[in-house]
Formats: sequence, C-alpha cells, structure tokens
Amino acid sequence: MKIRVGTRGSKLALWQAQQIADLLMKGGLDPEIIPITTKGDAMLDTSISKIGSKGVFTEEIEDQLAGGHIDIAVHSAKDLQSELPDGFDLIAFTRRELENDVLISDDEILSLGQAPRGTTIGTSSTRRVALLKHHFPHLEATPVRGNVQTRINRMKEGACQGLLLAYAGVVRMGFESMIVEKLPLDKFIPPAGQGSIAVETYQELDPRAVGVIRKLINDPLTEGRLLAERAFLKQLQGGCSVPVFALAQYTQQAMTFTGGVISLDGKEMIRETLEGSADEPEKLGESVARIVLDRGGSSILEDIKSKM
Repeated sequence: MKIRVGTRGSKLALWQAQQIADLLMKGGLDPEIIPITTKGDAMLDTSISKIGSKGVFTEEIEDQLAGGHIDIAVHSAKDLQSELPDGFDLIAFTRRELENDVLISDDEILSLGQAPRGTTIGTSSTRRVALLKHHFPHLEATPVRGNVQTRINRMKEGACQGLLLAYAGVVRMGFESMIVEKLPLDKFIPPAGQGSIAVETYQELDPRAVGVIRKLINDPLTEGRLLAERAFLKQLQGGCSVPVFALAQYTQQAMTFTGGVISLDGKEMIRETLEGSADEPEKLGESVARIVLDRGGSSILEDIKSKM
C-alpha cells in the first residue's frame, strides 16, 4: 500500500517525516515523502504572532490533505492548532522525546541564572520570551526565527549569546553537544505536545489504512498525555503564538497535569496542577483549563489577543 506523507520542508520536518516513513516501511507499506511549504516557513522575517496563531505551520499541508494529494500529514505535535478543522483527525503520536526546553550556546559556561545583565537570548516563541522575562528579567530576549541550523548560524554571527530551543529538535538535528543548560520543567513548562510527532488524516482516507498506520506509529502512553494537553489547549483556545503551557505526566495509576498561561511581559502567570484518572486524560486537561480561566487566565488571554 502506497502512503503519501506530507510534511514541511525543513531539515527537522523531513527528519520527522523519515521517522514516520521508516515505521511504515517496517509494516510493509510504501511511503513517499512530499515536502510542502507553509506560510510559517515562507515568512521568516515576520514573527509568528503577526502571521497568526492558527495553522501557521499546518494550513497548506491540510489543504493538500483535503485535496487528496497526500494521505497523511506529519507535524511536530507542538505546532498544531488547538482545534482541527472539520474532517481532519489526529490518528497517531510517536513516543515522546524529552519535553524540556534547552539553552544552547558556543559559550560552554553560559547559564540563564548566572549570565550578566543584558545577555541576549534568541527565541521565536512567545511562551519562552514570557517565561524568560518572568524568571530571568535581567536577560534580553531577541527574536530569532528559522530552522535549527539557521538560528545557530545567526547566533554565531552575533545576533545573540544563546538560543532557547526544544531538546527534541536540537538532538534530532545532531546539536546535542551545544546544549549548555537543560531548563527545569517546574520553570519552563513546555507547550502542549512538545517532543512528539503527530500524524494527521482527512476523512476520505480508507479506515483500513488508518488502522494500519495507527498500529504502526501510535504510542499509547504518549497519546494519553497529549490528549490531556490538547484538551487543555482547546479550552483556552491557545495557538503556537499564545504563551500557554501544558504538561501531563503519569504517576503510578494516575496522571498529573500542570497547565497555565503567562502575560507577554512575564509579570502575570496563572498555573494550576491537578491529579486525575489516567483513563480520562481529556477530562483532566479540561478541568485544569477551567480553573486557570477562572483564576484570571481569561483576562490575560484577552489582553494577549488584543495586542496581536
């Protein structure tokens, strides 16, 4: 069975698509990788928040899915909008890589806590900028977009002294030796889905193919965690340009969920942690979202959206 795999064209996205293709081949399928340029890739001189929070890295790929030009789409799970358009579905999540953010630099002794006042840290994420301002206000955040290699080159050219990136992307691109600090999850809580690769389909795909693909790719433990995180994200209507964070973790037979939102200037942060049944992950994510909204998260979100 031939399976056309749509993906962004960056080196990281192609690496992720190849991981999916390898899993499909092991199951006897015949995958073909088809690179697609998204507006998030094409508009590198514009911040993600200015482009828009929904479908920045997915809209063009979903158009190809709906048009029948590809069979499945491969995404970084963290890049997915909080709610998929009608007819689309997420059928599989790969085993999650370490979900932490990391600091990378040519300066082997650089750390966020010990860096001199005014040290510039590059990132394209509003969440990382806000958390940086909250925990390390003596540092300066500067926008650096592009793929991992492009960002590293800009750092080497003097745009910043260090970069904040996802551990998964850094390791997948072979730059693990440049990590100078792994940021703790109690301070830098990741966005929903960070570290996992998601597979998206459209309603026209043969259900038998869906079943085979899901069996070959989906990691049930990761899926449970991401269902909780995406349920939280949906309640808050957060996209990849909104500083919302969410992390579900298993604890014996239960699940612990931490989620929240932070203002763009880092001064206001609402976060909540609850423990609930691992058998009802979406219910847990929704419960945390309601608490966050009731405690002031809704006003923070309204203020954020008014400034974008």
